[in-house]
Amino acid sequence: MKLDPMTVYGFAFLVFLYAPVLLIPLFSFNDSTVATFPMKGFTLNGYRWMAADASLMNALKNSIIVGIGVSVVSTAFGMLAAMGATRYALPGKGPVMGTIMLPLVVPSLIISIALLVILRKVFDVPLSLWTVAAGHVLVCVPFSMLVLIARLEGFDKGLEEASNDLGESAWMTFWRVTFPIALPGIVASLLMCFTISFDEFVMAFFLSGTDQTLPVFLYSQLRFPNKLPPTLSLGSSILAA
Repeated sequence: MKLDPMTVYGFAFLVFLYAPVLLIPLFSFNDSTVATFPMKGFTLNGYRWMAADASLMNALKNSIIVGIGVSVVSTAFGMLAAMGATRYALPGKGPVMGTIMLPLVVPSLIISIALLVILRKVFDVPLSLWTVAAGHVLVCVPFSMLVLIARLEGFDKGLEEASNDLGESAWMTFWRVTFPIALPGIVASLLMCFTISFDEFVMAFFLSGTDQTLPVFLYSQLRFPNKLPPTLSLGSSILAA
């Protein structure tokens, strides 16, 4: 049977892309601080150390809290921006939408440094999880807006007009008509924003204070060979989740 070259290329690309990721769970069971073949033995010590490491668990908790907050706030702002982009001919809508989309094209390093200077030098705001969350919201809102615009563009505005004609208030029209139709996009936005926030490193590195998020904590631990097993174990647990 002759194989299509594009099929072979696609399969090879998937192997190249995901093989390193699939090795992380394998090395988490290695009885060694060095991730090399052949493995020296099988052990669950990495997972035991992970569960007993209070700093690691605290960083994981911080990332989850920040991710949930960022996803909710970003989706709320994204919904407002998407409704403005699809429903109303607002003056200056083009430049405003372009400004909102800037974090998609500006390197995160530049945004992080700019936010750090503004927060510390201009407003003298202490670095904390709040500043990390603010930076993540800035990055996540464009993604949320794009997802929700795609959902709302095919929305029949006549449904809202019919609801208004039947005596519903603007809020009840949104809650009973617009929200159920936009719900798949809202769920997609929440999941996407949480994933982006949970995985984001550069902005968290610059804007975090004494409380670290998980990516920053893992980066700091990779300098110590004895910390490699619990780091791999945590990576495996995240992949499994």
